[in-house]
Amino acid sequence: MASEIHMPAPICLIENSPRNGLVFQQEALQVLSEITQPVVVVAITGLYRTGKSYLMNRLARQRKGFSLGSGVQSHTKGIWMWCVPHPCKPGHTLVLLDTEGLGDVEKGDTKNDTWIFVLTVLLSSTLIYNSRGTIDQQAMDQLHYVMKLTEQVKLKAAPGQSEEEQEDSEKVAPFFPAFVWTVRDFTLQLEVDGKEISEDEYLETALKLKDGSSSEIQGYNQPRECIRQFFRDRKCFVFDQPAHKRDLVRLEELQDDEIDPEFQQQVEKFCSHIWEKSPPKTIPGGRILTGTLLGKLAETYVETIQSGAVPCLESAVLALAKIENAAAVKEAVTLYRDLMEQQAKLPTETVQELLDLHSQCERETLELFQKRVFEDDICSFQADLTHQVEEIKDKFLRDNEQASRDKCEAALRDLFQYMDRKLSGGVYSVPGGYELFKGDQQALVEKYEEVPGKGVMADAVLQEFLQSREALGKNILNIDLALAEKDKELKSVQDQYERDKQEWEARAKKEAEEKQKLQDQVRSLEEEVLRLRKKQEDDSKKQREEHPKTGSRKPKKERGNFKDGSGDKGSSFRPGPEHGNRWNNAQNLMALAD
Repeated sequence: MASEIHMPAPICLIENSPRNGLVFQQEALQVLSEITQPVVVVAITGLYRTGKSYLMNRLARQRKGFSLGSGVQSHTKGIWMWCVPHPCKPGHTLVLLDTEGLGDVEKGDTKNDTWIFVLTVLLSSTLIYNSRGTIDQQAMDQLHYVMKLTEQVKLKAAPGQSEEEQEDSEKVAPFFPAFVWTVRDFTLQLEVDGKEISEDEYLETALKLKDGSSSEIQGYNQPRECIRQFFRDRKCFVFDQPAHKRDLVRLEELQDDEIDPEFQQQVEKFCSHIWEKSPPKTIPGGRILTGTLLGKLAETYVETIQSGAVPCLESAVLALAKIENAAAVKEAVTLYRDLMEQQAKLPTETVQELLDLHSQCERETLELFQKRVFEDDICSFQADLTHQVEEIKDKFLRDNEQASRDKCEAALRDLFQYMDRKLSGGVYSVPGGYELFKGDQQALVEKYEEVPGKGVMADAVLQEFLQSREALGKNILNIDLALAEKDKELKSVQDQYERDKQEWEARAKKEAEEKQKLQDQVRSLEEEVLRLRKKQEDDSKKQREEHPKTGSRKPKKERGNFKDGSGDKGSSFRPGPEHGNRWNNAQNLMALAD
């Protein structure tokens, strides 16, 4: 929203210093720099002690403000400024300029009078020329400063112009303000040849030219021609004397009932016209000035005059354009940065999403720049704007990547904590640990892909993360392979042991079976021996029973040892032919069993 200024009292805009000449006041520049509204600039000039300040106070809707003074000396020095809200145009500021009275007899050196008049013309959108009495030849002669405008103001700065071209009032006039002639203490009747005329008609009648070419007629016509040529929009107001002469010294203190009613109506009519009809201040090219630009324009003109040069409208506009275009670039860049900061939610999912936002913000930025910028020589400023916007865009792209990287790395750190704990616990330092590691890593990747809002660096950061874990994976794989080889060697030993054990057990079993078989054979043999012995006994018993008389005596040849068959006297059995090899095998088996 454009700023609105409230100044309690006027301040000096340009000081007329006897030692330093015209000096632009920085306090006034600061006040103007804070006014971003369009300004309507109304300035008043004229002879000293003609009541200029009173009219300006009334335009400010105040009784006091600009100093009125009460003597024969000019009370206002230089150019004073009062900025007030415009009474009829919302969003505009009314800038009132009260100038030092021209023709002050006590001033001595009047060389700055012309420059003060020139500055008043150049800075205002409406110029009020205040005089007293009537518009006669004396009044015209007192406005001789108008005739010097072509000498003191240039339209073009380009070299090579002829003197005639430089002084062409037709080219300068469109850039001069509306002209209002106020005639104070007017005592005549507004009529010509007995016919009543308006105030404007009175002015136009006074500006009529005479026919002829004599020096006297040329002297008569010259100021009138200048006014007619330079000020094409003209208006006139006449005022009665406001009060009795003795009360004029305290005019600002008089109450309404002490002021002439006709004068009050005239003042109201004058103020209404100024408020309603005065246009905003513009410069060549039609650009409406804000308070900021008005201050820079005034400063430029004063610096030009102080340098000894003649104010040039084109140069002033170019200087303003340079300043304003630079400010437009700065403001547009600030807008772009603010829009991007407000709307960019980093990280974005895609680069295109950020580029689309950039394009939208850039359009708004260029719209602001086009509204603020002067049309003259904008290419370099637009290039500078584009360059700065591109730099900011590139920074946002880098910030977007960094924000994405930070979020992705944080997500991976959180997800890897589970695996990190397994690493610390040696979970992967076992046979098959590499497959377990790869499975957990794949699960991590799947969980990572489910994390929302990772941004443009999601894939790149994941790949960097996986690459950074490749060495770890290789170490786990090497450990896994080494452990597998050890397991293989151990299994080979175990398998050999099992084979040896089985062979031993088989051999032992076989031996046990053979031993058992021998034992069974011995038992069978023993049983056979017992059977045979029993049979022998039974046979012996039967023989004794059959031969009782001879049974007590055995033949000598039947006595011997059973065991070895030697027939010793302790045995009564001797294997016969019918036993064959069974007896020999039994003896061998008994020996093995023993």
